[in-house]
Amino acid sequence: MARPSLPGARRRPRPERGGWRHIPALALALVFCLPLVYMVAGSFRKAGLPPPRTPELLPSPIAFDNYERAFELVDLGRHLLNSIAVAAIAVPLTILFASWAGFAISRLPRRAAAALVGISLVALMVPATALLVPRFALFKTLGLTDTWIPLIAPSLLGTSPFYVLLYAWSFRRLPGDLFEASRLEGLGVLGTWWRVGMPLVRPVTVAVAVLAFVFTWSNFLDPLIYLFDPDKYTLPLGLRSLAQLDRQNFPLLLAGAVVATAPVILAFLYVQRFFLQEHRELG
Repeated sequence: MARPSLPGARRRPRPERGGWRHIPALALALVFCLPLVYMVAGSFRKAGLPPPRTPELLPSPIAFDNYERAFELVDLGRHLLNSIAVAAIAVPLTILFASWAGFAISRLPRRAAAALVGISLVALMVPATALLVPRFALFKTLGLTDTWIPLIAPSLLGTSPFYVLLYAWSFRRLPGDLFEASRLEGLGVLGTWWRVGMPLVRPVTVAVAVLAFVFTWSNFLDPLIYLFDPDKYTLPLGLRSLAQLDRQNFPLLLAGAVVATAPVILAFLYVQRFFLQEHRELG
C-alpha cells in the first residue's frame, strides 16, 4: 500500500550522477582524436620529411609553408568552393525529399508502410558499385556528364533509404491526434508536414543534415567518374591531384587533408551544441 504524502512534505532531489560516467566517453573520444592530432602535427613538419616514428604533438622546427605550397600546386581554393556549392545544394534537397518520403510512409496504413519499409531495406543491401555502370550510361545519354548534376541527383531520392526510414520512424512515433487535429484545422498534407511534423523531429533533421553533408563532402567515386574538367573538381579530387604530384611529400599531403577535414569538424562541433541543448531540455 502506497504511503500517503504528508502536506507540506518536499520530495528529496535525486542525487546527481558522478562525473565518472563520462570517463569511458572521454577515453573513446581521445582514441578518435589521436589520428586528427597526428594529421595536424604532421602537416607542420618540414617538407620532404617522412612521417615520425614516435608520436609528436609539436614538430621542430614548425613549417607553415606546406599549406601555402599545397594551394600553389593544386587549386584547392576552387575545389573547396566547388565542394561547398555541391553540399549547399545536395543537403537541403536530401532533407526535403527524405522527410517527404518518410512522412508519406508514416501516414500510410501499416501493411503498405511495412511493404515500403521492406523495399527500403532491400535497397540498402544493394551495393553502390552495382549501380555505377547503369547510372553512368543514363547520365551519359542525357548529356549530364562533366556537370555537378550526377553528384546532386541522389539527393532527389533522399540520398539513402536509411534517411527515409529514419524520418518514417520519427514521424510514426508522434501521436496521431496531432495530425487529426491539424486536419480539422484545415491544414493540408504539406502544411501538416511543415507546421506539425518537422518542428517535432528537429533532432532527426539535424542528424540527417550532418550525415548527408559528410557523405557529400567526402564523396570521391562519383566526381571521379562524372567530372573531367579540373575547374569542376571537388575537394577529394583535388587531394588526389595533390597526391599524384609528390607521393613522398607526406607533410604536404597532410596539409591538404587538414584543409579537407576542417569543415567537417567545424560542422560537427556546431551541431554538437544543438544536441546538448536538446539533451538539457529533455533532462
